[in-house]
Amino acid sequence: MASGRLSRDAPFVNKRPLSVTIISFVLIATGALGLVFHLNDFTAQHPIQYDVVWVSLVRLLAIVCGVYMLRASNWARWLSLAWIAFHVVISLFHSRFQLGVHILICAAFAYFLFRPRTSEYFRGAAA
Repeated sequence: MASGRLSRDAPFVNKRPLSVTIISFVLIATGALGLVFHLNDFTAQHPIQYDVVWVSLVRLLAIVCGVYMLRASNWARWLSLAWIAFHVVISLFHSRFQLGVHILICAAFAYFLFRPRTSEYFRGAAA
Protein backbone atom coordinates (compact mmCIF):
# COMPACT_ATOMS: atom_id res chain seq x y z
CA MET A 1 0.00 0.00 0.00
CA ALA A 2 1.24 3.40 -0.85
CA SER A 3 -0.39 5.10 2.14
CA GLY A 4 2.22 3.78 4.57
CA ARG A 5 -0.23 1.48 6.36
CA LEU A 6 0.42 -2.18 6.84
CA SER A 7 -1.73 -4.39 4.70
CA ARG A 8 -3.18 -7.74 5.63
CA ASP A 9 -0.49 -9.28 3.44
CA ALA A 10 2.34 -7.67 5.43
CA PRO A 11 4.86 -10.12 6.84
CA PHE A 12 4.36 -11.36 10.38
CA VAL A 13 6.06 -9.10 12.92
CA ASN A 14 8.15 -11.16 15.29
CA LYS A 15 6.59 -9.97 18.53
CA ARG A 16 8.43 -10.54 21.80
CA PRO A 17 6.85 -13.27 23.95
CA LEU A 18 5.61 -12.12 27.35
CA SER A 19 7.82 -14.70 29.08
CA VAL A 20 10.94 -13.12 27.54
CA THR A 21 9.84 -9.68 28.69
CA ILE A 22 9.18 -10.86 32.24
CA ILE A 23 12.41 -12.85 32.57
CA SER A 24 14.40 -9.97 31.06
CA PHE A 25 13.00 -7.44 33.53
CA VAL A 26 13.56 -9.87 36.43
CA LEU A 27 17.20 -10.20 35.38
CA ILE A 28 17.61 -6.43 35.02
CA ALA A 29 15.96 -5.74 38.39
CA THR A 30 17.88 -8.51 40.17
CA GLY A 31 21.17 -7.28 38.76
CA ALA A 32 20.50 -3.62 39.50
CA LEU A 33 19.28 -4.23 43.05
CA GLY A 34 22.25 -6.48 43.71
CA LEU A 35 24.68 -3.85 42.45
CA VAL A 36 23.08 -1.17 44.61
CA PHE A 37 23.15 -3.49 47.62
CA HIS A 38 26.86 -4.24 47.15
CA LEU A 39 27.92 -0.61 46.62
CA ASN A 40 28.39 -0.34 50.39
CA ASP A 41 30.97 -3.13 50.22
CA PHE A 42 33.38 -0.87 48.36
CA THR A 43 35.08 1.12 51.12
CA ALA A 44 38.09 3.40 51.28
CA GLN A 45 39.83 1.08 53.76
CA HIS A 46 39.53 -1.91 51.42
CA PRO A 47 39.00 -0.48 47.92
CA ILE A 48 39.52 -3.77 46.05
CA GLN A 49 37.81 -6.79 47.54
CA TYR A 50 37.88 -9.46 44.88
CA ASP A 51 34.80 -11.29 46.13
CA VAL A 52 32.79 -8.07 45.85
CA VAL A 53 34.19 -7.48 42.37
CA TRP A 54 33.16 -10.98 41.27
CA VAL A 55 29.68 -10.62 42.78
CA SER A 56 29.30 -7.26 41.06
CA LEU A 57 30.35 -8.75 37.71
CA VAL A 58 27.74 -11.51 38.10
CA ARG A 59 25.11 -8.85 38.85
CA LEU A 60 26.21 -6.81 35.84
CA LEU A 61 25.99 -9.94 33.71
CA ALA A 62 22.33 -10.34 34.72
CA ILE A 63 21.62 -6.79 33.54
CA VAL A 64 23.39 -7.39 30.22
CA CYS A 65 21.45 -10.63 29.68
CA GLY A 66 18.15 -8.92 30.39
CA VAL A 67 18.81 -5.97 28.11
CA TYR A 68 20.01 -8.08 25.20
CA MET A 69 17.21 -10.62 25.52
CA LEU A 70 14.81 -7.70 25.08
CA ARG A 71 16.72 -7.00 21.86
CA ALA A 72 16.29 -10.66 20.75
CA SER A 73 19.96 -11.64 21.05
CA ASN A 74 20.13 -15.42 21.11
CA TRP A 75 23.45 -15.46 22.96
CA ALA A 76 21.80 -13.57 25.85
CA ARG A 77 19.18 -16.30 26.16
CA TRP A 78 21.89 -18.94 26.53
CA LEU A 79 23.94 -16.76 28.86
CA SER A 80 20.94 -16.13 31.12
CA LEU A 81 20.39 -19.89 31.41
CA ALA A 82 24.08 -20.31 32.26
CA TRP A 83 23.73 -17.46 34.79
CA ILE A 84 20.92 -19.18 36.70
CA ALA A 85 22.64 -22.58 36.38
CA PHE A 86 25.68 -20.99 38.03
CA HIS A 87 23.41 -19.96 40.90
CA VAL A 88 22.17 -23.55 41.20
CA VAL A 89 25.78 -24.70 41.62
CA ILE A 90 26.48 -22.00 44.21
CA SER A 91 23.29 -23.00 46.04
CA LEU A 92 24.77 -26.44 46.64
CA PHE A 93 26.77 -24.79 49.42
CA HIS A 94 23.71 -23.15 51.00
CA SER A 95 20.41 -24.38 52.37
CA ARG A 96 18.27 -26.97 50.63
CA PHE A 97 15.55 -24.35 50.34
CA GLN A 98 17.84 -22.01 48.35
CA LEU A 99 18.92 -24.93 46.19
CA GLY A 100 15.31 -25.87 45.52
CA VAL A 101 14.31 -22.31 44.65
CA HIS A 102 17.23 -21.92 42.24
CA ILE A 103 16.47 -25.28 40.61
CA LEU A 104 12.84 -24.21 40.08
CA ILE A 105 13.91 -20.85 38.64
CA CYS A 106 16.42 -22.59 36.36
CA ALA A 107 13.73 -24.99 35.15
CA ALA A 108 11.38 -22.06 34.50
CA PHE A 109 14.09 -20.22 32.54
CA ALA A 110 14.78 -23.32 30.45
CA TYR A 111 11.09 -23.97 29.82
CA PHE A 112 10.07 -20.43 28.93
CA LEU A 113 13.22 -19.42 27.03
CA PHE A 114 13.39 -22.50 24.81
CA ARG A 115 9.77 -23.00 23.80
CA PRO A 116 9.16 -23.05 20.03
CA ARG A 117 7.52 -19.59 19.96
CA THR A 118 10.37 -18.12 21.98
CA SER A 119 13.00 -19.80 19.81
CA GLU A 120 11.28 -18.26 16.79
CA TYR A 121 11.58 -14.82 18.41
CA PHE A 122 15.33 -15.23 18.93
CA ARG A 123 15.82 -16.78 15.49
CA GLY A 124 14.00 -13.84 13.89
CA ALA A 125 16.64 -11.42 15.15
CA ALA A 126 19.40 -13.29 13.37
CA ALA A 127 17.59 -13.34 10.03
